[in-house]
Parts: sequence; structure tokens; C-alpha cells
Amino acid sequence: MPITNQRVAGHAFLRQMYDDSYFPDHVVDRGKAILLRLCERIEAEPPSDLEALYALTRAATEEFNLLDEEFVAAGSEIETVAREWICDEFSLVASAYGFADADAEELTAYRDW
Repeated sequence: MPITNQRVAGHAFLRQMYDDSYFPDHVVDRGKAILLRLCERIEAEPPSDLEALYALTRAATEEFNLLDEEFVAAGSEIETVAREWICDEFSLVASAYGFADADAEELTAYRDW
């Protein structure tokens, strides 16, 4: 399903991670795919409130939890700076879909990275 939200469709997800050789592109690609699937889920069944949005971001966060193992296996990890970049992407998604008041910490509350 193509993304219809123009703010999201035109966004270069995880650009900073692609620009940093510490993060292998093939693993960053999987992180980008997680974020795009989150956008597709939001568009397919728009959340009615913040709790519904947080349920969707929780699932995406749990996917990133698993992805961190792949970063480690590739000699990298989701460390402090990457964590901030990823959290910023979750905030951008929330804002792009009308949830500018979403709590940045709550969007990724279930992270273990």
C-alpha cells in the first residue's frame, strides 16, 4: 500500500543513520521498513485517539527491539544518538498523522534500546 501522507511520503527516514558508517545500511533498511509499515497501518486504520496510536507505535517499537539484535550482530547497536534519531522519526510520524500532542516518550515506551 503506497503512503498517501505527503509529509511522510517525501521524508527520508533514518537519514542520519544512513549517513553514519557505524550503522550498516542493510540493517537501517529494515528500520526504515518498520517505520513505513507503521505509516501504512495508520493509514489503513487511522487511530481514533492517542491510546490507539500508542498501540501501533508499541508494535513498531517491539520490532525495533528485535532489530537491535541485528545491529549488534553486524557490529553496531542502537546507541544514544541512534535512539534519539529513531524517537524523532516516531514523533514525526505521529505529528504527520495529526497527533502533534503525542508524548515522545510514550511513542517508544516499550523500547529496550
